[in-house]
Amino acid sequence: MRKLSCVFFLFLCFFSLFAQKNSDNLNSPNIIVFMVDDLKPNLGIFNDSYSKSPNIDKLGKLGMRFNYAYANQAVCVASRYNFMLGKRSTSTGLYRFGVNFREVYPEMETLPQLFKNNGYHAESIGKVYHVGHGNTNDEDSWSIPHHSEKVIEYIVPESNYEELTREEALFENYNLYAKDKIDIKKLPRGAAWEAPDVSDEAYADGRIARHAIERLRALSKDKNQPFFLAIGFIRPHLPFSVPKKYWDLYDKNQLPLPEYEISPLDAPSFAVKRGGEINNFKPIDPSSELPYEEELKRNLIHGYYASISYMDKQLGRVMREIKNLGLDENTIIVLWGDHGWHLGDHGIWTKHTNYEQSTRIPIIIKAPGITVEGSVCNQTVETVDLFPTLADLANLERKVPLQELDGKSLTPLLKDPSIPVKDHIYHAYIRQGYLGEAIRNKRYRMIRWTHLKEKNNTVYELYDYENDPQERINIAKKNQDVINRMSKILDNYPEPKSMITITSP
Repeated sequence: MRKLSCVFFLFLCFFSLFAQKNSDNLNSPNIIVFMVDDLKPNLGIFNDSYSKSPNIDKLGKLGMRFNYAYANQAVCVASRYNFMLGKRSTSTGLYRFGVNFREVYPEMETLPQLFKNNGYHAESIGKVYHVGHGNTNDEDSWSIPHHSEKVIEYIVPESNYEELTREEALFENYNLYAKDKIDIKKLPRGAAWEAPDVSDEAYADGRIARHAIERLRALSKDKNQPFFLAIGFIRPHLPFSVPKKYWDLYDKNQLPLPEYEISPLDAPSFAVKRGGEINNFKPIDPSSELPYEEELKRNLIHGYYASISYMDKQLGRVMREIKNLGLDENTIIVLWGDHGWHLGDHGIWTKHTNYEQSTRIPIIIKAPGITVEGSVCNQTVETVDLFPTLADLANLERKVPLQELDGKSLTPLLKDPSIPVKDHIYHAYIRQGYLGEAIRNKRYRMIRWTHLKEKNNTVYELYDYENDPQERINIAKKNQDVINRMSKILDNYPEPKSMITITSP
């Protein structure tokens, strides 16, 4: 009889623990993160009157949008590591392509891995980590293998669709470890844009949306299993390959041309980007002088806006399915652009600078029961804040904190955007042997460029966005008091780590 009582007692204990675990899982919110490549805040919800982005606009009205959100580095691979590790590039030394973080920090816990370690199913679709240019996916982050898609994709014959183009080779890691590596410069250039009359799923983002819908239907069947789902849309990344109907949404002659196409006055020459990845696309002539001819500028700007609308439609398909499945009541949704994009301002195209157009990003968060519909936050926030925010919203424990997080939880702001949390953000970029560390508050951006070898060699930039929103004049020399004040803030940050490089075998 005593043995039966013991067995019964143990059974009750086990059942109680099992019931508690199921109860915890039922209360655990799902997480869906839309990660969009090269997306700046050229969206209706961010007051761009030209953009046709109804689905993102709707998401913004359902949650909170952050008007002063910034990337920690304006390059795909580094910015995605900033997001996934909750660490700035200056804290890890991971600034550039070609170094996978696991090679350097094998024990670091990524954001999806944190959720996985707390009983979540973690899954990724599309472009989540940057795969290409020597970088690969991180298998430890996910519960099942990552579902990849193409970044560089053509259908039109004139775009060199049957040939391996320069950018495709880079993104596909062709011959990365082979003895006879491909000479990228000898490969043909693909088109910067194409717009055939095809279905949405002829290109990657349409297929990403379809797969995401299929996975959401499968994941929604187990109410006891919370999930973390990262959905990485590719457009508006180059090439602007999207179906014709999205090009037809715009009259390119009505879209705004860049207003200021020269370098900021008194800015150091190395701070301004010229050429870069856009030279790998035709009809760009790498030898031509900037600014480009008006017709080329109009086509590129047209392509960027059309790509936003195409991506927005695919995001809308997923959002509708989230609602149809009843997941919207217990699912936290985040929209994040990995960095901005220059559309000809300062004569710059693409990213890779410390300027406003390259670093400002859209962030929208919808957290049921926490965010108020249509709310707006005008405090400065940054990519590294999303790791602690999502962990906080899901009430997760970092059981073994393997890295100190650089960001702050934005949960207080989601409840009340007037609560003071951050009055500035920090971002950085390396250009031509200088590390540029930037402090951005709502009025100023100060950039301190330090030579990587000659540490006493420093150059400053300072921009006043109240009086000079287009960064026309570097006012550092005439505003030493502001430089001193912002330098003190910068000096409180840890000394930046040197750039880590690994020679592949």
